[in-house]
Amino acid sequence: MTAGKVYSLETFGLVDGPGVRFVIFLQGCRMRCQYCHNPDTWKLSGGTAWEARELFCRAWQYRSYWRNNGGITVSGGEPLLQMEFVTELFRLAREKGVHTALDTAGQPFSREESFPEPFRRLLEVTDLVLLDLKAMDSGLHRQLTGWDNAPSLDLARYLSDQGMPLWIRHVLVPGLTDSREELEQLEAFVGELPTVERVEILPYHTLGVGKWAELGIPYPLAGVRPPTEEEAEAAQRYLSAAVRPAQGRIEACPARHAGAEAKRKPAWKFQGRLHCFFRKTML
Repeated sequence: MTAGKVYSLETFGLVDGPGVRFVIFLQGCRMRCQYCHNPDTWKLSGGTAWEARELFCRAWQYRSYWRNNGGITVSGGEPLLQMEFVTELFRLAREKGVHTALDTAGQPFSREESFPEPFRRLLEVTDLVLLDLKAMDSGLHRQLTGWDNAPSLDLARYLSDQGMPLWIRHVLVPGLTDSREELEQLEAFVGELPTVERVEILPYHTLGVGKWAELGIPYPLAGVRPPTEEEAEAAQRYLSAAVRPAQGRIEACPARHAGAEAKRKPAWKFQGRLHCFFRKTML
């Protein structure tokens, strides 16, 4: 029996993979993202212990929601810190034909020593990877997360080389991750990854500020506002300009404001293999 530390569960997730998802947020994360919505997930010592089979049985109760394209998503925290648990959970899901998605920031991915073989076993039972790319500039990435972005970028290349379907995510923070250089580098990088199916720009929000206060941690982005609709549209233009015709056709719909009061629905719709849209998310 394989046990894991779980932070929380969401039984009707709509924004963490295709269809309706049973979303499992794991405990533990090495990154210290300045806009983290749940800083109480950082310590691996917290959370609730679940056996993999017990948790899958809990998820299986909601299978009527999944229909043909839903399934189970494991997020964080950082799920790669609990690979054995996630692998066992996804193996149980695979036996039942359930779609599995892994939401990761790529830390602590490595091609050295003991990491590749357990990770290969995890990928064998994973249908989709949602990869969070915090920043393309390494210095900015260290500023935002406390870590270099080399493992995340290397993971993206590795997954693409393995033929793994990818959704790329990037949080748009005014004055930090919304520069033209950042977005153009992101699109250039995505263009090198043939298995990318979607790029999600996630507008920064301040819904997690209260948790920082409860934990007695100074919020490092105090005073930083969510992006305006105009800024979101500008970011979309940068992204759209780099989309290759073979990757998909883009159709823009009227954008909704991406602030804290926005509903959790996409503001842009796209057709084709590569999709880029804005939505508010729970980070």
